[in-house]
Amino acid sequence: MSISLIVLAAGQGTRMKSDLPKVLHQIAGAPMLVHALRAGSALSPDRTVVVTGHGSEAVAAAATDYDPDILTAHQATQDGTAHAVAQAEAALAGYEGDAIVLYGDTPFISEETLHRMVEARTRHDVVVLGFDTADPGRYGRLVMSGDRLEKIVEFKDADDSTRAITFCNSGVIAASAPMLFDLIRAVTKDNAAGEYYLTDIVGIAHDRGLSATAIACAEAETMGINSRAELAVAEAAFQARARAAALDDGITLTAPETVHFAYDTVLGRDTIVEPNVVFGPGVTVESGATIRAFSHLEGCHVSRGAIVGPYARLRPGAELAEDTRIGNFVEVKNALIGEGAKVNHLSYIGDASVGEASNIGAGTITCNYDGVMKHRTEIGARVFVGSNTMLVAPVKLGDESMTGSGSVITSDVPEGALAIARSPQANKPGMARKLFEMLKSRRAKQAKEAG
Repeated sequence: MSISLIVLAAGQGTRMKSDLPKVLHQIAGAPMLVHALRAGSALSPDRTVVVTGHGSEAVAAAATDYDPDILTAHQATQDGTAHAVAQAEAALAGYEGDAIVLYGDTPFISEETLHRMVEARTRHDVVVLGFDTADPGRYGRLVMSGDRLEKIVEFKDADDSTRAITFCNSGVIAASAPMLFDLIRAVTKDNAAGEYYLTDIVGIAHDRGLSATAIACAEAETMGINSRAELAVAEAAFQARARAAALDDGITLTAPETVHFAYDTVLGRDTIVEPNVVFGPGVTVESGATIRAFSHLEGCHVSRGAIVGPYARLRPGAELAEDTRIGNFVEVKNALIGEGAKVNHLSYIGDASVGEASNIGAGTITCNYDGVMKHRTEIGARVFVGSNTMLVAPVKLGDESMTGSGSVITSDVPEGALAIARSPQANKPGMARKLFEMLKSRRAKQAKEAG
Protein backbone atom coordinates (compact mmCIF):
# COMPACT_ATOMS: atom_id res chain seq x y z
CA MET A 1 0.00 0.00 0.00
CA SER A 2 1.27 3.47 -0.92
CA ILE A 3 1.61 5.63 2.20
CA SER A 4 2.55 9.21 3.02
CA LEU A 5 2.96 10.85 6.42
CA ILE A 6 1.60 14.14 7.71
CA VAL A 7 3.45 15.12 10.89
CA LEU A 8 1.91 17.98 12.88
CA ALA A 9 4.59 20.17 14.46
CA ALA A 10 3.02 23.63 14.61
CA GLY A 11 2.35 24.05 18.32
CA GLN A 12 4.17 26.59 20.47
CA GLY A 13 4.11 24.48 23.62
CA THR A 14 3.51 27.27 26.12
CA ARG A 15 3.76 24.85 29.04
CA MET A 16 7.40 24.20 28.10
CA LYS A 17 8.10 27.85 29.00
CA SER A 18 10.74 28.06 26.30
CA ASP A 19 11.70 30.11 23.26
CA LEU A 20 12.47 26.82 21.53
CA PRO A 21 9.57 25.23 19.60
CA LYS A 22 8.17 22.33 21.61
CA VAL A 23 9.00 19.64 19.04
CA LEU A 24 12.68 20.64 19.06
CA HIS A 25 13.22 19.79 22.71
CA GLN A 26 15.42 16.74 22.83
CA ILE A 27 15.00 13.16 23.97
CA ALA A 28 18.14 10.99 23.91
CA GLY A 29 20.09 13.56 21.90
CA ALA A 30 17.53 14.20 19.16
CA PRO A 31 14.53 16.54 18.85
CA MET A 32 11.28 14.78 19.68
CA LEU A 33 10.24 15.60 16.09
CA VAL A 34 13.06 13.37 14.83
CA HIS A 35 11.78 10.51 17.00
CA ALA A 36 8.34 10.90 15.41
CA LEU A 37 9.86 10.97 11.92
CA ARG A 38 11.94 7.87 12.65
CA ALA A 39 8.84 6.04 13.85
CA GLY A 40 7.00 6.91 10.64
CA SER A 41 9.97 6.00 8.46
CA ALA A 42 9.34 2.33 9.32
CA LEU A 43 6.51 2.49 6.76
CA SER A 44 8.88 3.63 3.98
CA PRO A 45 6.56 6.52 3.10
CA ASP A 46 6.40 7.96 -0.42
CA ARG A 47 6.22 11.47 0.97
CA THR A 48 6.50 13.04 4.40
CA VAL A 49 5.01 16.46 5.10
CA VAL A 50 5.83 18.31 8.33
CA VAL A 51 3.32 21.02 9.20
CA THR A 52 5.13 23.88 10.93
CA GLY A 53 3.86 26.87 12.86
CA HIS A 54 5.67 28.42 15.81
CA GLY A 55 9.40 28.63 15.02
CA SER A 56 8.68 27.33 11.52
CA GLU A 57 12.17 27.93 10.11
CA ALA A 58 13.88 26.04 12.93
CA VAL A 59 11.36 23.18 12.79
CA ALA A 60 11.67 22.91 9.01
CA ALA A 61 15.47 22.90 9.29
CA ALA A 62 15.39 20.09 11.87
CA ALA A 63 13.10 18.05 9.62
CA THR A 64 15.21 18.47 6.49
CA ASP A 65 18.43 17.88 8.42
CA TYR A 66 16.97 14.48 9.29
CA ASP A 67 15.82 13.85 5.71
CA PRO A 68 16.37 16.37 2.89
CA ASP A 69 13.39 14.91 1.00
CA ILE A 70 10.89 15.91 3.69
CA LEU A 71 8.32 18.48 2.57
CA THR A 72 7.04 21.24 4.83
CA ALA A 73 3.79 23.17 5.01
CA HIS A 74 3.10 26.19 7.21
CA GLN A 75 0.10 26.75 9.49
CA ALA A 76 0.13 30.52 9.96
CA THR A 77 -2.57 30.49 12.66
CA GLN A 78 -3.26 27.58 15.00
CA ASP A 79 -6.93 26.85 14.36
CA GLY A 80 -7.27 23.19 15.32
CA THR A 81 -5.89 19.85 14.21
CA ALA A 82 -8.09 19.55 11.11
CA HIS A 83 -6.91 22.98 9.99
CA ALA A 84 -3.28 21.86 10.55
CA VAL A 85 -3.70 18.72 8.45
CA ALA A 86 -5.39 20.75 5.70
CA GLN A 87 -2.16 22.73 5.25
CA ALA A 88 -0.50 19.57 3.87
CA GLU A 89 -2.98 19.19 1.01
CA ALA A 90 -0.94 21.19 -1.49
CA ALA A 91 2.19 19.15 -0.77
CA LEU A 92 0.20 15.96 -1.46
CA ALA A 93 -1.59 17.28 -4.52
CA GLY A 94 -2.32 14.45 -6.96
CA TYR A 95 -1.36 11.79 -4.42
CA GLU A 96 -3.85 8.91 -4.40
CA GLY A 97 -2.35 6.72 -1.67
CA ASP A 98 -2.99 6.64 2.07
CA ALA A 99 -2.02 9.32 4.56
CA ILE A 100 -1.23 8.76 8.23
CA VAL A 101 -1.35 11.73 10.59
CA LEU A 102 1.35 11.69 13.28
CA TYR A 103 2.39 14.25 15.89
CA GLY A 104 5.82 15.76 16.46
CA ASP A 105 5.27 15.76 20.23
CA THR A 106 4.22 12.08 20.36
CA PRO A 107 7.52 10.38 19.60
CA PHE A 108 7.09 6.77 20.69
CA ILE A 109 4.57 5.19 18.29
CA SER A 110 5.99 1.74 17.48
CA GLU A 111 6.63 0.22 14.07
CA GLU A 112 4.35 -2.71 14.94
CA THR A 113 1.47 -0.36 15.78
CA LEU A 114 1.83 1.58 12.54
CA HIS A 115 1.81 -1.64 10.53
CA ARG A 116 -1.36 -2.72 12.33
CA MET A 117 -2.98 0.57 11.32
CA VAL A 118 -1.98 -0.06 7.71
CA GLU A 119 -3.47 -3.55 7.87
CA ALA A 120 -6.71 -2.22 9.36
CA ARG A 121 -6.97 0.23 6.46
CA THR A 122 -7.53 -2.71 4.12
CA ARG A 123 -10.92 -3.24 5.85
CA HIS A 124 -12.00 0.27 6.89
CA ASP A 125 -12.02 3.73 5.35
CA VAL A 126 -10.78 5.54 8.45
CA VAL A 127 -8.53 4.04 11.15
CA VAL A 128 -7.88 5.77 14.47
CA LEU A 129 -5.25 4.80 17.03
CA GLY A 130 -6.52 4.56 20.60
CA PHE A 131 -5.30 3.42 24.00
CA ASP A 132 -6.86 2.20 27.23
CA THR A 133 -5.92 4.06 30.37
CA ALA A 134 -6.91 4.03 34.02
CA ASP A 135 -6.73 7.84 34.07
CA PRO A 136 -8.27 9.19 30.85
CA GLY A 137 -8.11 12.78 32.04
CA ARG A 138 -8.89 15.28 29.30
CA TYR A 139 -8.31 12.96 26.33
CA GLY A 140 -10.98 12.58 23.67
CA ARG A 141 -13.03 9.41 24.10
CA LEU A 142 -13.51 6.73 21.43
CA VAL A 143 -17.11 5.53 21.33
CA MET A 144 -17.10 1.99 19.92
CA SER A 145 -19.78 -0.47 18.80
CA GLY A 146 -17.95 -3.76 18.34
CA ASP A 147 -15.06 -2.96 16.03
CA ARG A 148 -16.95 0.03 14.61
CA LEU A 149 -15.86 3.47 15.79
CA GLU A 150 -19.08 5.42 16.20
CA LYS A 151 -17.55 8.79 17.05
CA ILE A 152 -14.78 10.61 18.86
CA VAL A 153 -15.92 13.01 21.56
CA GLU A 154 -13.51 15.65 22.84
CA PHE A 155 -13.42 16.05 26.62
CA LYS A 156 -14.89 19.55 26.53
CA ASP A 157 -17.89 18.28 24.59
CA ALA A 158 -18.42 15.01 26.52
CA ASP A 159 -21.14 14.30 29.06
CA ASP A 160 -20.50 12.29 32.21
CA SER A 161 -21.29 8.92 30.66
CA THR A 162 -18.92 9.56 27.75
CA ARG A 163 -16.19 10.76 30.11
CA ALA A 164 -16.47 7.40 31.90
CA ILE A 165 -15.08 5.69 28.78
CA THR A 166 -11.43 4.72 29.21
CA PHE A 167 -10.62 4.05 25.53
CA CYS A 168 -9.01 7.30 24.44
CA ASN A 169 -7.94 9.00 21.25
CA SER A 170 -4.23 9.36 20.46
CA GLY A 171 -4.90 11.67 17.51
CA VAL A 172 -3.18 9.36 15.02
CA ILE A 173 -5.44 8.75 12.01
CA ALA A 174 -5.08 6.87 8.72
CA ALA A 175 -7.23 7.26 5.59
CA SER A 176 -6.75 7.65 1.88
CA ALA A 177 -5.25 11.10 1.26
CA PRO A 178 -8.01 12.33 -1.11
CA MET A 179 -10.70 11.14 1.32
CA LEU A 180 -8.92 12.68 4.30
CA PHE A 181 -8.80 16.13 2.76
CA ASP A 182 -12.36 15.82 1.46
CA LEU A 183 -13.62 14.95 4.95
CA ILE A 184 -11.64 17.82 6.47
CA ARG A 185 -13.34 20.31 4.16
CA ALA A 186 -16.63 19.37 5.82
CA VAL A 187 -15.35 20.01 9.38
CA THR A 188 -16.80 23.04 11.19
CA LYS A 189 -15.98 24.95 14.38
CA ASP A 190 -19.24 24.02 16.06
CA ASN A 191 -17.72 22.81 19.33
CA ALA A 192 -16.74 24.03 22.78
CA ALA A 193 -13.24 25.06 21.73
CA GLY A 194 -14.28 26.83 18.52
CA GLU A 195 -11.62 24.91 16.54
CA TYR A 196 -11.54 22.61 13.54
CA TYR A 197 -11.28 19.16 15.16
CA LEU A 198 -9.64 16.43 13.08
CA THR A 199 -11.65 13.96 15.15
CA ASP A 200 -14.89 15.23 13.57
CA ILE A 201 -14.03 13.41 10.35
CA VAL A 202 -15.20 10.13 11.93
CA GLY A 203 -18.77 11.35 12.30
CA ILE A 204 -18.69 12.90 8.83
CA ALA A 205 -17.42 9.61 7.41
CA HIS A 206 -20.37 7.74 8.99
CA ASP A 207 -22.80 10.25 7.53
CA ARG A 208 -21.35 9.44 4.12
CA GLY A 209 -21.68 5.69 4.56
CA LEU A 210 -17.97 5.12 5.18
CA SER A 211 -16.56 2.79 7.83
CA ALA A 212 -14.30 3.71 10.71
CA THR A 213 -12.52 1.67 13.36
CA ALA A 214 -9.98 2.11 16.13
CA ILE A 215 -7.08 -0.13 17.05
CA ALA A 216 -5.44 -0.11 20.46
CA CYS A 217 -1.80 0.27 21.43
CA ALA A 218 0.02 0.51 24.74
CA GLU A 219 -0.55 3.80 26.50
CA ALA A 220 3.20 4.41 26.67
CA GLU A 221 3.37 4.66 22.87
CA THR A 222 0.98 7.60 22.84
CA MET A 223 2.87 9.65 25.41
CA GLY A 224 2.50 13.30 24.48
CA ILE A 225 4.99 15.85 25.76
CA ASN A 226 3.77 19.27 26.81
CA SER A 227 5.97 20.29 29.76
CA ARG A 228 9.50 19.94 31.09
CA ALA A 229 8.25 17.37 33.60
CA GLU A 230 6.72 15.28 30.81
CA LEU A 231 9.94 15.67 28.81
CA ALA A 232 11.88 14.21 31.75
CA VAL A 233 9.41 11.32 31.97
CA ALA A 234 9.82 10.68 28.24
CA GLU A 235 13.62 10.68 28.56
CA ALA A 236 13.42 8.18 31.42
CA ALA A 237 11.04 5.99 29.40
CA PHE A 238 13.36 6.01 26.40
CA GLN A 239 16.40 5.15 28.51
CA ALA A 240 14.59 2.30 30.25
CA ARG A 241 13.64 0.78 26.89
CA ALA A 242 17.12 1.29 25.46
CA ARG A 243 18.78 -0.39 28.44
CA ALA A 244 16.39 -3.34 28.33
CA ALA A 245 16.99 -3.74 24.59
CA ALA A 246 20.77 -3.64 25.09
CA LEU A 247 20.64 -6.35 27.73
CA ASP A 248 18.42 -8.48 25.49
CA ASP A 249 20.91 -8.02 22.64
CA GLY A 250 23.80 -9.49 24.64
CA ILE A 251 25.35 -6.29 26.00
CA THR A 252 26.75 -6.26 29.52
CA LEU A 253 25.66 -3.18 31.50
CA THR A 254 27.17 -3.50 34.95
CA ALA A 255 24.96 -0.70 36.32
CA PRO A 256 22.20 -0.26 33.73
CA GLU A 257 20.44 2.61 35.47
CA THR A 258 23.57 4.80 35.15
CA VAL A 259 24.15 4.33 31.40
CA HIS A 260 22.57 6.87 29.05
CA PHE A 261 21.96 6.10 25.38
CA ALA A 262 21.32 8.33 22.39
CA TYR A 263 18.48 7.68 19.98
CA ASP A 264 20.86 6.03 17.47
CA THR A 265 23.42 4.24 19.67
CA VAL A 266 24.59 0.92 18.19
CA LEU A 267 26.41 -1.60 20.39
CA GLY A 268 27.70 -4.98 19.25
CA ARG A 269 27.19 -8.22 21.13
CA ASP A 270 29.46 -8.83 24.12
CA THR A 271 30.26 -5.16 24.51
CA ILE A 272 30.83 -4.32 28.17
CA VAL A 273 29.64 -0.93 29.41
CA GLU A 274 30.66 0.05 32.90
CA PRO A 275 28.79 2.54 35.15
CA ASN A 276 28.11 6.19 34.32
CA VAL A 277 28.81 6.04 30.59
CA VAL A 278 27.05 8.55 28.33
CA PHE A 279 26.51 7.90 24.62
CA GLY A 280 25.83 10.99 22.55
CA PRO A 281 24.46 10.79 19.01
CA GLY A 282 26.29 8.92 16.27
CA VAL A 283 28.10 6.20 18.24
CA THR A 284 28.79 2.69 16.94
CA VAL A 285 30.66 0.19 19.12
CA GLU A 286 31.60 -3.18 17.66
CA SER A 287 31.37 -6.53 19.42
CA GLY A 288 33.74 -7.28 22.26
CA ALA A 289 34.73 -3.71 23.07
CA THR A 290 34.82 -2.37 26.63
CA ILE A 291 33.65 1.11 27.59
CA ARG A 292 34.88 1.79 31.07
CA ALA A 293 33.29 3.97 33.73
CA PHE A 294 32.60 7.71 33.41
CA SER A 295 33.36 7.89 29.69
CA HIS A 296 31.52 10.11 27.19
CA LEU A 297 31.26 9.11 23.52
CA GLU A 298 29.75 11.05 20.62
CA GLY A 299 29.98 10.77 16.84
CA CYS A 300 32.60 8.02 16.95
CA HIS A 301 33.30 4.42 15.94
CA VAL A 302 34.91 1.90 18.30
CA SER A 303 36.16 -1.36 16.80
CA ARG A 304 36.28 -4.88 18.18
CA GLY A 305 38.47 -5.43 21.21
CA ALA A 306 39.05 -1.75 21.96
CA ILE A 307 39.08 -0.53 25.55
CA VAL A 308 37.95 3.04 26.26
CA GLY A 309 38.30 4.78 29.60
CA PRO A 310 37.75 5.18 32.42
CA TYR A 311 37.13 8.93 32.22
CA ALA A 312 37.73 9.10 28.47
CA ARG A 313 36.05 11.36 25.95
CA LEU A 314 35.59 10.42 22.30
CA ARG A 315 34.37 13.35 20.22
CA PRO A 316 32.97 13.42 16.66
CA GLY A 317 35.28 11.88 14.08
CA ALA A 318 37.12 9.62 16.51
CA GLU A 319 37.77 6.27 14.81
CA LEU A 320 39.31 3.49 16.90
CA ALA A 321 40.69 0.41 15.13
CA GLU A 322 40.72 -3.04 16.70
CA ASP A 323 42.46 -3.61 20.05
CA THR A 324 43.18 0.07 20.68
CA ARG A 325 43.50 1.50 24.18
CA ILE A 326 42.15 4.92 25.14
CA GLY A 327 42.77 5.48 28.82
CA ASN A 328 41.89 7.78 31.67
CA PHE A 329 41.41 11.49 30.98
CA VAL A 330 42.18 11.10 27.28
CA GLU A 331 40.26 13.07 24.66
CA VAL A 332 40.18 12.06 20.99
CA LYS A 333 38.59 14.22 18.28
CA ASN A 334 38.54 13.75 14.49
CA ALA A 335 41.37 11.25 14.70
CA LEU A 336 42.11 7.71 13.54
CA ILE A 337 43.77 5.50 16.14
CA GLY A 338 45.37 2.51 14.40
CA GLU A 339 45.15 -1.14 15.38
CA GLY A 340 46.79 -1.91 18.72
CA ALA A 341 47.78 1.73 19.36
CA LYS A 342 47.64 3.08 22.91
CA VAL A 343 46.78 6.53 24.24
CA ASN A 344 46.56 5.69 27.90
CA HIS A 345 46.91 8.78 30.06
CA LEU A 346 46.04 12.48 30.19
CA SER A 347 46.41 13.23 26.47
CA TYR A 348 44.61 15.11 23.71
CA ILE A 349 44.67 13.69 20.18
CA GLY A 350 42.80 15.91 17.74
CA ASP A 351 42.85 16.19 13.93
CA ALA A 352 45.36 13.38 13.78
CA SER A 353 46.17 9.85 12.71
CA VAL A 354 48.06 7.39 14.90
CA GLY A 355 49.57 4.33 13.21
CA GLU A 356 49.27 0.75 14.36
CA ALA A 357 51.00 -0.32 17.58
CA SER A 358 52.14 3.22 18.39
CA ASN A 359 52.33 4.36 22.00
CA ILE A 360 51.37 7.89 22.98
CA GLY A 361 52.94 8.90 26.29
CA ALA A 362 51.09 10.58 29.13
CA GLY A 363 50.42 14.29 28.71
CA THR A 364 50.89 14.33 24.92
CA ILE A 365 48.99 17.06 23.08
CA THR A 366 48.48 17.54 19.38
CA CYS A 367 48.52 21.32 19.06
CA ASN A 368 46.08 21.45 16.16
CA TYR A 369 44.70 25.01 16.29
CA ASP A 370 46.62 28.19 15.53
CA GLY A 371 43.78 30.51 16.46
CA VAL A 372 42.35 30.58 12.94
CA MET A 373 42.93 27.23 11.22
CA LYS A 374 43.01 23.57 12.27
CA HIS A 375 46.08 21.53 11.26
CA ARG A 376 46.76 17.81 11.15
CA THR A 377 49.27 15.59 12.96
CA GLU A 378 50.33 12.32 11.34
CA ILE A 379 51.95 9.70 13.57
CA GLY A 380 53.24 6.59 11.83
CA ALA A 381 53.27 2.94 12.89
CA ARG A 382 55.13 1.69 15.97
CA VAL A 383 56.02 5.22 17.07
CA PHE A 384 56.88 5.96 20.69
CA VAL A 385 55.86 9.44 21.76
CA GLY A 386 57.50 10.39 25.04
CA SER A 387 55.46 11.79 27.90
CA ASN A 388 54.54 15.47 27.85
CA THR A 389 55.32 15.90 24.16
CA MET A 390 53.74 18.84 22.32
CA LEU A 391 53.19 18.04 18.63
CA VAL A 392 52.72 21.39 16.89
CA ALA A 393 50.71 20.68 13.75
CA PRO A 394 51.11 20.35 10.87
CA VAL A 395 53.74 17.76 11.65
CA LYS A 396 54.56 14.15 10.73
CA LEU A 397 56.30 11.44 12.75
CA GLY A 398 57.67 8.63 10.60
CA ASP A 399 57.27 4.93 11.32
CA GLU A 400 59.26 3.64 14.32
CA SER A 401 60.37 7.13 15.33
CA MET A 402 60.53 8.43 18.89
CA THR A 403 60.26 11.73 20.75
CA GLY A 404 62.02 12.54 23.98
CA SER A 405 59.83 13.36 26.96
CA GLY A 406 59.04 17.05 27.33
CA SER A 407 59.77 17.83 23.70
CA VAL A 408 58.01 20.48 21.62
CA ILE A 409 58.03 19.01 18.10
CA THR A 410 57.60 21.63 15.37
CA SER A 411 59.24 19.82 12.43
CA ASP A 412 58.73 16.42 10.81
CA VAL A 413 60.55 13.48 12.37
CA PRO A 414 62.03 10.99 9.85
CA GLU A 415 61.36 7.27 10.02
CA GLY A 416 63.35 5.61 12.79
CA ALA A 417 64.69 8.92 14.18
CA LEU A 418 64.73 10.19 17.77
CA ALA A 419 63.60 13.81 18.14
CA ILE A 420 64.52 15.79 21.24
CA ALA A 421 63.34 19.40 21.32
CA ARG A 422 63.91 20.95 24.74
CA SER A 423 66.34 23.44 26.26
CA PRO A 424 69.48 22.05 27.95
CA GLN A 425 69.16 21.75 31.72
CA ALA A 426 71.27 24.22 33.73
CA ASN A 427 71.98 23.63 37.46
CA LYS A 428 72.86 26.67 39.60
CA PRO A 429 74.56 25.52 42.86
CA GLY A 430 73.02 27.07 46.00
CA MET A 431 70.64 29.28 44.01
CA ALA A 432 67.48 27.64 45.37
CA ARG A 433 68.35 28.49 48.99
CA LYS A 434 69.27 32.07 48.07
CA LEU A 435 66.03 32.51 46.14
CA PHE A 436 63.91 31.17 49.01
CA GLU A 437 65.62 33.48 51.53
CA MET A 438 65.04 36.46 49.26
CA LEU A 439 61.32 35.60 48.83
CA LYS A 440 60.81 35.02 52.56
CA SER A 441 62.47 38.34 53.40
CA ARG A 442 60.24 40.14 50.90
CA ARG A 443 57.11 38.55 52.36
CA ALA A 444 58.13 39.52 55.93
CA LYS A 445 58.71 43.12 54.85
CA GLN A 446 55.28 43.28 53.18
CA ALA A 447 53.60 41.87 56.27
CA LYS A 448 55.34 44.44 58.52
CA GLU A 449 54.29 47.31 56.29
CA ALA A 450 50.70 46.06 56.17
CA GLY A 451 50.54 45.73 59.98
